[in-house]
Formats: sequence, structure tokens, C-alpha cells
Amino acid sequence: MGSWEHFAHDADIGVVGTGPTKAEAFRQAALALTAVVTDPAGVKPLQSVPIACRAPTDELLLVEWLNALIYEMAVRAMLFGDFAVEIAGGELHATARGEPVDVDRHEPAVEVKGATFTALQVREGPDGWRAQCVVDV
Repeated sequence: MGSWEHFAHDADIGVVGTGPTKAEAFRQAALALTAVVTDPAGVKPLQSVPIACRAPTDELLLVEWLNALIYEMAVRAMLFGDFAVEIAGGELHATARGEPVDVDRHEPAVEVKGATFTALQVREGPDGWRAQCVVDV
């Protein structure tokens, strides 16, 4: 099972996802991204949005993935609290599940503007995979 966390970075915030697979670490990083805005557990999986992206490195794929989620959150006025992620050959295919933002219920803390290359890292270690970067808020 994976996990997510945040780390402080000046006026921005770092997101970290860990898991036994790269896909799970990316899924957890997406949950950490949502958690910057609201508690992911409070987001109902009412609508599904397919997301696909590709990049030549795992690090760039993480940035592409998070920025694709940020874009979908902005244009659809949605939050996502559940993700199914598959990664193969530099391509990521995912389904993000969520609902339109309900300001009273979700109490969004901030707006995430984009994933950055700051503290960007995707690596496999003895305890599994770790995917992290700083997001601009």
C-alpha cells in the first residue's frame, strides 16, 4: 500500500507519493496534490475523467501527470479523490474520479497553479517507489 505526504518549500508546497510500484507512487502523488486543496477522502467519485500523458523520463512524466490533473481541475471546476494509474513505456494512462467543487463542503484551501521541477525526483528504493516535486500555489 502506498502513502502520500507534503513537505514545506518557501511559499509553495511539496507533494510526495510512495508505493510498491511506480504507478502507485504516482497515484499517491495525485492524492497529495488534492490534499493541498482539500481532504481527498471528502471528494466523492461521481465523475470519471480519462487522462493520458507521455514523457521521456519518469521525472518529466510526473510533472506532466500532475499538470494534467491541475488543468482538469481548473477547466472542469472539479476535485479528484480517486485515481487508477497505469504506466508503461514512458506513457501514463489514468482515470481520475471526483466531483465538482462544493466550496461549503470542500473548503478549498488554495489553488494549485502548476507542478514544478523543484525537488523533482522519481526513484525506486529498497522500500518501493517515491515520486515528488514542489507545486506552485
